[in-house]
Amino acid sequence: MTTQNLPVTLGLPLDPPEPVPGCDVCRALAHQRGEAVRKGDLSRATDCSIELRNHPHEAGTA
Repeated sequence: MTTQNLPVTLGLPLDPPEPVPGCDVCRALAHQRGEAVRKGDLSRATDCSIELRNHPHEAGTA
C-alpha cells in the first residue's frame, strides 16, 4: 500500500533586509550583497542577506 504525501506549501520569499543606519558591518554586508547581485552570484547575495538579517544589535543602538 502506498500513500501520497501532502504537497509542500512555500511562503513568499522574504524582502532583502536593510542595513541598520550607522552600522559599518551592516553597510559592508549590503555593499557585498549588491556586488554579488551585479556579478550574478545570487548564492553569495543570499548569504549576505542572511548575515545581515542575523547581525545582532543592541536595542536602540547600531
